[in-house]
Amino acid sequence: MDLFEHEARDLFARHGIPVPPGEVATTPAGAYAAAVAIGGPVVVKAQVKTGGRGKAGGVKLAGTPAEARAAAEAILGMDIKGHTVHKVLVTAASAIADEYYFSFLLDRANRTWLAMASAEGGTDIEEVAATRPEALVRQPVLTFDLATAKDIAVAAGLPESAADVLVRLWEVFVREDCTLVEVNPLVRTESGEIVALDGKITLDDSAAFRHAERPVDTAAGDPLERAAHAKGLNYVKLTGDVGVIGNGAGLVMSTLDVVAQAGGVGPANFLDIGGGASAQVMADGLEIILGDADVKSVFVNVFGGITACDAVADGILQALGMLGDRATKPLVVRLDGNNVKRGREILVEAGHPLVTMVETMDDAARTAARLAARGA
Repeated sequence: MDLFEHEARDLFARHGIPVPPGEVATTPAGAYAAAVAIGGPVVVKAQVKTGGRGKAGGVKLAGTPAEARAAAEAILGMDIKGHTVHKVLVTAASAIADEYYFSFLLDRANRTWLAMASAEGGTDIEEVAATRPEALVRQPVLTFDLATAKDIAVAAGLPESAADVLVRLWEVFVREDCTLVEVNPLVRTESGEIVALDGKITLDDSAAFRHAERPVDTAAGDPLERAAHAKGLNYVKLTGDVGVIGNGAGLVMSTLDVVAQAGGVGPANFLDIGGGASAQVMADGLEIILGDADVKSVFVNVFGGITACDAVADGILQALGMLGDRATKPLVVRLDGNNVKRGREILVEAGHPLVTMVETMDDAARTAARLAARGA
């Protein structure tokens, strides 16, 4: 998950990294009040999860609270690369002597962490890397201590006094389970202080269970994905018309392939309900999938293991009962594995009008595609 700049700033501050004082505002009046509280010139910055804010007019210097209010009026509601600005960060303006770039990131290709530093901060680092690669130091790291920080700082043209801040950035990267921590610009003020003026942080979603205090971005992403996440479901929205539910990521991935090869539009989602296919979990999954207007049929593909197929069948029927009138689209169910005979019998005996039992995965996928085509 990407953080807003103000969230990254707050995280930096908690780890002892110097940041300018600032407040978030959602209205021009709020920006005015923030500027009054800060005192002196301020910078009003759009809070969106994309780059290029300055070039788009989303960053403005304001010498007075009245100018801060006017800047917020101009910025709030802007569209920056498809992101609407709903809030601004008002921070104290800094007397900048030099600007630098520094980041830690996960280098997936080389299976390591990478530190990058440059004395040419405040510009597009991609352009620096492409046109003047010698100006960007890239250093693989497994651990990062003060001596390493000093070596990288000196090699990149940063002052050695920045080393302590670099170590603290590493602390953020490791302790907060990040895949990216970037500061651009990291500045030296005219008084010699090293300050993080702008920050970009990407958190590893797989480590979210270790961080109950993490912010939740309710404004970003697909609404169905947000709803599924709130229910603890592993769901990804796709572009097809056959909803897919399975237990186990490998089985669901195989199901997506089979549905894609069955003709028609293809799978509408990835949804792994895990090993415990209880009635509530099944109902939650079906509710999410049936809430997708693109879905015309649903393929439930379950291999009974710890949770036997008869329990899964009971769960499907209970889920349909719990959903009531919200269950309107045909379900193709393929069961296999532990106690499969009884599971199939339960569904056949129930004779639910929405449920079609199919024994093989390929036949089930073709049936689901055919039913989706009828409902289109």
